[in-house]
Amino acid sequence: MAAVRAVLGLALRAAPVPLLGIVLAALVTAALPVTAAWLTRDVLDRLAGAHRAAPAVAVPAALLAAVGVGAAVLPHVDRLLCGELGRRVGLLAQDRLYARVNTFAGLARFENPAELDRLRLAEQCGQDTPVQVVGAAVALAQSAVTVAGFVASLWLLGPWLAVAVLLGALPALAAQLRLARAWSEATLHTTPLERRESFYAHLLGSVQAAKEIRLFGTGGHLRERMRRDRTAINATRRRMELRTAAAQGLPAAVSAGIAAGSLVWGVHAAARGTLTVGDLAVLTSAIAAVQGGLTGIAASAAVAHQHLLLFAHYLDVTTAPPDLPVLSPARPAGALSRGIELRDVWFRYSEQHDWVLRGVSLTIPYGGTLALVGDNGAGKSTLVKLLCRFYDPTRGSVLWDGTDIRQFDPAELRRRIGAVFQDFVRYDMTAAENIALGQLDNAGRVAEAARAAGVHGTLAALPRGYDTLLTRAFGEEDGVELSGGQWQRVALARAFLRDDPDLLILDEPTSGLDPEAEHEVHEAIRRHRRGRTSLLISHRLGSAREADLIVVLQGGVVAERGGHAELLAADGRYAGLFRRQAAGYVR
Repeated sequence: MAAVRAVLGLALRAAPVPLLGIVLAALVTAALPVTAAWLTRDVLDRLAGAHRAAPAVAVPAALLAAVGVGAAVLPHVDRLLCGELGRRVGLLAQDRLYARVNTFAGLARFENPAELDRLRLAEQCGQDTPVQVVGAAVALAQSAVTVAGFVASLWLLGPWLAVAVLLGALPALAAQLRLARAWSEATLHTTPLERRESFYAHLLGSVQAAKEIRLFGTGGHLRERMRRDRTAINATRRRMELRTAAAQGLPAAVSAGIAAGSLVWGVHAAARGTLTVGDLAVLTSAIAAVQGGLTGIAASAAVAHQHLLLFAHYLDVTTAPPDLPVLSPARPAGALSRGIELRDVWFRYSEQHDWVLRGVSLTIPYGGTLALVGDNGAGKSTLVKLLCRFYDPTRGSVLWDGTDIRQFDPAELRRRIGAVFQDFVRYDMTAAENIALGQLDNAGRVAEAARAAGVHGTLAALPRGYDTLLTRAFGEEDGVELSGGQWQRVALARAFLRDDPDLLILDEPTSGLDPEAEHEVHEAIRRHRRGRTSLLISHRLGSAREADLIVVLQGGVVAERGGHAELLAADGRYAGLFRRQAAGYVR
């Protein structure tokens, strides 16, 4: 019932007038077949009896013609109203869904495949299900009104006819409801396959993957994987279609047998004079309409049931509890004045995963720079996620001036952090918009931030300057594709746009740059972070040597810490890594 209330609530909130129009049109449409049958009976009986004169037939004939006009026009009115309902409900449902998604403070739901499948289903169901359910409910009500009218007609002609026709349709209704649940389960089964199939299709048709696919000759392999997933999807749907045909066959045969027997009885009754010619016309129309209407009721109920089962995913997302606990009221996250401390931090992504961080304790001093180095998988990126409170530690705490950051509102905490991530986003937007997304209320300083990142000249020289789209995905003739290094500078400008962050996180900020560009960017970063608390993550140890403190992570634990000279003298892991890198430049 919660799903029904939610669907009706969306429809009433988004489009009350179109919804009312659809209901009224459906009720009128439902009454037309019954009215037409009895008007036809009246016309036939008048023509066959003593009232053959034109005036006697004119009124029911005119009314019958009016019913025909109504039956022809109302479907078009209904189509227009349904289209408007669909657009308004789809907009509201989409807006509500992503309003809720934007409240997810952490990353857990975006890094969990099952949650991503649920989000995809929620998006599809939010767009389609309310309209489908409303349409099915209206169709069900319309069929119910029509069936009720014809059942009453059959009862007047012969009570046993009404009972027999109704009982004959019950197996079809039960079969449709069983099939609805089976179809919803099949949809859940095929959703991961469809998502993977879409991934292969994107690879085979994207410019980003085109070079590697052609160089390595992997197109056929990927196409075969896509074909395998589509084959599995088709097999599931084929099984369901066969099951549907088998489940519907017997009830259809029963209904057909009852209809045939009823018609034979009606013909004999008319021959004996028990029924009039008009009565026989009503009987014929009623049997067809009742059976068709009951089949329609079963189909509409099944459609509504199936969509409501899937709509549960939309409700799961829009009513999901917070992924990170937020105190109410939360403590204000004040300006950093002493530093940030990780105290005995343990973390793993779930109980099924290994520990990523194992008892990490370190301090990022206020106004100083801490460089975090280590092998891939050592836990550096996870540590950044904890600092930004995308996840909470499994054990231990992250302290901001001595206060556990779990006591702050995550959004307020993040407004005090600037960052350039290694996997920064390349937005298919203009150059100005790409930078302005760093702080929308500071868009007037876009060019200044670009200058600080050393990319102003590049962007100003584009066909439309900062208003040039940095993509060709939308077919614009003057859209451009930047190089990897240019994109990295744009991402850096986006981070520089944020006014005076208390903590600046730089995760491999120069990984895609040539030596000269790397030197220029490091100079820009050095100027920007002067006097700021900053965390630098880099595999290039030459950029880490100037940090106030260097911490080496290995296997999720702090293996070494100290200054550059101190760690070289210790001749440990850092010294070995540094000498190997330095040897590559002097051979």
